Amino acid sequence: MSENTDIKYGLIPLEIWKTEKPLDVFRKMVGRELPAPPIGEHFDFLLNEIENGRAVFEGKAKPNFYNPLGTIHGGFITTLLDSAMACAIHSTLEAGKGSTSIEIKVNFVRPIFEKTGILRAVGEVVNVGRQIASAEGKLLDKDGKLYAHGTTTCFIFDL
Repeated sequence: MSENTDIKYGLIPLEIWKTEKPLDVFRKMVGRELPAPPIGEHFDFLLNEIENGRAVFEGKAKPNFYNPLGTIHGGFITTLLDSAMACAIHSTLEAGKGSTSIEIKVNFVRPIFEKTGILRAVGEVVNVGRQIASAEGKLLDKDGKLYAHGTTTCFIFDL
């Protein structure tokens, strides 16, 4: 995560999204040819794997993500899963198409602490239609232990 100093964060120009397939754009992000989204710097997570209909983000919980009860806040967990599931959907679209989450549901299975280590959010497409798509995701540790799982519905639109 943040130990990797060759990572650049920033916005990808809309013109690129209008002319290139999202899968190709994501591959360039993974290859560090294009910047990672700014939210990844704040939450310390990155897109590490991408293929058509599947996206994997890796992130590490930080001490400043703790809630008042001393566990990692659900917002971090949800953001990581939302990113993986939404990018899995977006990876299937044609150039010039965008998507945005319109509904997300997350089930928290066990608490997460800073010592939990690197987490992998794996998003996989369930269905992609003309305007609506759905995906599911799992949040796992390095040993494959499940910490959360969820689903999303995304709206597809012209950029």
